[in-house]
Amino acid sequence: MANSKNKFDIVAHKKLYLIIPAAILAATILVILLFGAKVSIEFTGGTILQYSYTGEEINVNEVSASVSDLGFNSAVITTGSAFGSDLQLLNFSFSASDGMGNDEQAQVTAMLQQKYPDKAITLENNQNVSATTGMSFFLKCLVAFVFAFLVFIIYIAYRFKKIGGWSTGIFALIALLIDIIVVVAVFVFFRLPIDSIFMAVILTIMGYSINNTIIVFDRVRENKSLQNRQLSARELINKSVRQSLTRSINTTVTTAAALLALSIVAVIFGVATILNFAFPLTIGLVSGIFTSLCVSGTFWATWQERKIRKG
Repeated sequence: MANSKNKFDIVAHKKLYLIIPAAILAATILVILLFGAKVSIEFTGGTILQYSYTGEEINVNEVSASVSDLGFNSAVITTGSAFGSDLQLLNFSFSASDGMGNDEQAQVTAMLQQKYPDKAITLENNQNVSATTGMSFFLKCLVAFVFAFLVFIIYIAYRFKKIGGWSTGIFALIALLIDIIVVVAVFVFFRLPIDSIFMAVILTIMGYSINNTIIVFDRVRENKSLQNRQLSARELINKSVRQSLTRSINTTVTTAAALLALSIVAVIFGVATILNFAFPLTIGLVSGIFTSLCVSGTFWATWQERKIRKG
């Protein structure tokens, strides 16, 4: 057992912890440059129309061609099912440049009802968002992110001032940034709309990740005060991560399994909003366990060793 503990060296792979997020970030930027990101009109501005209908699912390509004939070429059309109902849903998103007034919306409604007279098509919801309102909403979300980051840093710096203070807060922030990169990559790679759900996923991941990071640094603080002999920063992190490993993994796996089951249900019933939240959150939780156990503590130990060498 002693040998297995000695072989456990989480800090030894610190270069890998930089290479993995760097590769994900580079791939995400490349996809955005080549194909762009699917940004919701909540941020860009435009019009959202939602219709309900009965019977078999409508062919999206047919509807798209009919909408283009009306002169709206930038419509994004998705289908789904109303949760707890036999009704099917048809969703339209029009960009700000093609924002629609009441007359244009009436044209789309009339076209659908004429094209599918047996499906009882009904306009359930319509929403117009100006580009100015969308940008204002985006800036408010950005302010919320920055504020949350600052609160996390200050809280961790104060709570762990005996083991480095501000350095623990900074490395916890680096771990959070990697989690955000992973979540953005999921939304970009799987062409999920970047909207308010995206913001909710980011804030939720921040909470889970910072909680796991606090568990590790709590162990570091306890081990530093309880050890009769002076442990190096590397030994402290390796021991603390080993002690936190089972608890952190069990908590994350339990939550991720529930979210994965929710994602499967969302796919079966075609509930896009639930899927857009549960699936990236599942991936973000996996990233959070990686960064809290491997990244924040490893960089903290490296920083402490560097300070000792300089001292």
